Amino acid sequence: MLVGSKSDLEVAEKVRARLDEFHVPCSVHVASAHRTPDKVDRLVRDPETDVFIAMAGLSAALPGVVAARTLKPVVGVPLHRGLGLDSLLSVVQMPPGIPVAAVGLDAAENAALLATAILALKYPELNRALEQYRAKWRDEPVPGSPP
Repeated sequence: MLVGSKSDLEVAEKVRARLDEFHVPCSVHVASAHRTPDKVDRLVRDPETDVFIAMAGLSAALPGVVAARTLKPVVGVPLHRGLGLDSLLSVVQMPPGIPVAAVGLDAAENAALLATAILALKYPELNRALEQYRAKWRDEPVPGSPP
């Protein structure tokens, strides 16, 4: 997971917590698309990473920069800084050919669930774990979901 600044680590921790529930390993790196582009390039070349989660606020360029440098799936999390609309639009309005899967503002848990669903295509045990997770919705409200 890549975050644009240290101030994003609080939201990143929510992603890590959800991924931990599914036993999906995750490392978090602070790497700015604008201030540390070489570091972003190095991180994106990691052959062990199957899915990237990238989050940033304001111009939120990081998810798009990551997507431009890899063929692997990228889940973008726009962060609510100011109105949040600039972040949201930066993530969802990618040019043709450079897709980024976008979740809602600060939607860290959905980013973790989407990344887990992508990984479940390769790891069947994750598919079973997601089925069990969703089964909770039938029986009890999932924390953070509407009543």
